[in-house]
Amino acid sequence: MSENNYIPGTCNIGPAEIRRRRIVMWLGCILSIITIASFQQNNASRFDRISIFLPAFVFSIGFVQSRKKFCLAFGFMGAFNFGKVGAITKVLTPEQRSADRKTAVTLLGQALLLTIVIVILTVALAK
Repeated sequence: MSENNYIPGTCNIGPAEIRRRRIVMWLGCILSIITIASFQQNNASRFDRISIFLPAFVFSIGFVQSRKKFCLAFGFMGAFNFGKVGAITKVLTPEQRSADRKTAVTLLGQALLLTIVIVILTVALAK
């Protein structure tokens, strides 16, 4: 996979955008750890532990996007960026847009699945 070329349905972000996704991933990771620690500290109920969903989803979205070098929002919008952050370029053909949307839906599903696993583990580990 190229680090500097748009490949429909495969790669739509370059190094600067990938770095942004990693920051989101680490932010979600830190928020998840803090949330889980607060659950432990406060003996949160199993039901309360479901609230890990949001920070876990932030982590999962950042993780999946940075790993796959593909931005979900760009995929749905029909755009890509391999330059400075925020300098997006529109995808030219309907076939490229279709490939990108299909990948975006797949990656969104992967992020949701990872989030659900984190939620299940968090709830299951309640005392």
